[in-house]
Amino acid sequence: MSLLVVGLSHRSAPVSVLERASLAVDARTKLLQDTLAAEPATEATVLATCNRIELYADVDKFHAGVAELSTLLAQHSGVGLDELTPYLYVHYEDRAVHHLFSVACGLDSMVVGEGQILGQIKDALALGQELHTAGRLLNDLFQQALRVGKRAHSETGIDRAGQSLVTFGLEQLADGAEVTEWAAGKRALVIGAGSMSSLAAATLARAGTEEIVVANRTRARADRLVEILGQAGVPTARAVEMTAVAGELTRADIVVSCTGATGLVLTAEAVAHALGVEFETATQAPEAPAVAAPDELDQHAAWVENGSATTADRDRAVRRVPRPAPASGPARMHLLDLAMPRDIDGAAHRVAGVRLVDIESLAEASADAPMAADVDQVRTIVADEVAAFGAAQRAAHITPTVVALRTMAADVVAGEIARLDGRLPDLDEKQRAEITQTVRRVVDKLLHAPTVRVKQLASEPGGAGYADALRELFDLDPQTVAAVSRADLNDPNRGRS
Repeated sequence: MSLLVVGLSHRSAPVSVLERASLAVDARTKLLQDTLAAEPATEATVLATCNRIELYADVDKFHAGVAELSTLLAQHSGVGLDELTPYLYVHYEDRAVHHLFSVACGLDSMVVGEGQILGQIKDALALGQELHTAGRLLNDLFQQALRVGKRAHSETGIDRAGQSLVTFGLEQLADGAEVTEWAAGKRALVIGAGSMSSLAAATLARAGTEEIVVANRTRARADRLVEILGQAGVPTARAVEMTAVAGELTRADIVVSCTGATGLVLTAEAVAHALGVEFETATQAPEAPAVAAPDELDQHAAWVENGSATTADRDRAVRRVPRPAPASGPARMHLLDLAMPRDIDGAAHRVAGVRLVDIESLAEASADAPMAADVDQVRTIVADEVAAFGAAQRAAHITPTVVALRTMAADVVAGEIARLDGRLPDLDEKQRAEITQTVRRVVDKLLHAPTVRVKQLASEPGGAGYADALRELFDLDPQTVAAVSRADLNDPNRGRS
């Protein structure tokens, strides 16, 4: 196993960098195709969410793999490699497994314990399967990550520590009030009809909003979400075209936006216009670009050597740009931007009467959120599952060699029985069957203890060399072993849960 992950997340990079590095679906597809075309990688898939971008690959060379995956991420994200490098983290082999399992359990989420990441991991695996870039290792890894995540949520109280990003965002908008009391009787505009927007609409419906309007680029998806809301008992829900957003904005108390748009959906000027207030664009303070300093690039090189970076190291490398102070006064419009890149102009929080919560402010708020006691139990589960996964992978590595050995032994038995038939043609069927069974039993008994023991040894750390030893000792044909591996990989029932 030579699993490598190179990525960046809200823990390693400022939101401004994450926003620029975000990958659309088409970009993810091209990234995976180009990764497979690169020499060090034999498998690949990408996990891209609103607060992380991670490229997973099975590589045959560590340093070449890190360099290639980092370069590909930079090329496809549109962020220069020199600028992106200080924010990248690298995990290798067991550390990479530990990282993904922690992510699947919600331990690495912006809101600890949130369960939405499981759906995003499932989507990442599905994309790799659809493009045929995920092979044996990544299929096993991501399938197991999903099982570990589900186990953490079912066996511990991590759900008490975590909540969805939507719920957390609404709590921030409510600013200390109960969401149900704060949202009751308000009119909401939901822009987008994807999974996050749908969750937002459902959450607002349960909170007692008076009306929910859904706007989406594809009207049919908006209609479908409204239909679902109606089935859930929302009294007033309707769908509109995106062209109607400006008009609906004048009636909305709450606006939630999460689309796949590459540009802004709502400008600060549009928000100000909807509220009928003045907004001076010239007073907006431009964000300073995040530029990597030479010492930060040196630090990244050290992370690559060590296979990972400490949280303190990453925090020192992140340059956060302070946001201008929000406008004062009571909020008349509450904006929740869950998109990456952002849908709502960050300057909107300076419009009088507006309260804006976006990914950046959520990251700042979640940094102070208390950790539940169940987190330690989840960490124990992750550690146990990482050890079990490593042992299973090492044992699986030797299985084709053991199968090839037994196949060779069966061929030897068949050849000797054929020779016996030529020398003793007068044997009846009963005698021939008894001799054949006896020879097979002898061979099976001779092979049983060594093959069982070698599987046990191979499952231990450092046991990868036992497969090579078997091939050398028994002069096994490498092509035969490879054929067994391919047959196992192509088994249609393999990896199903």
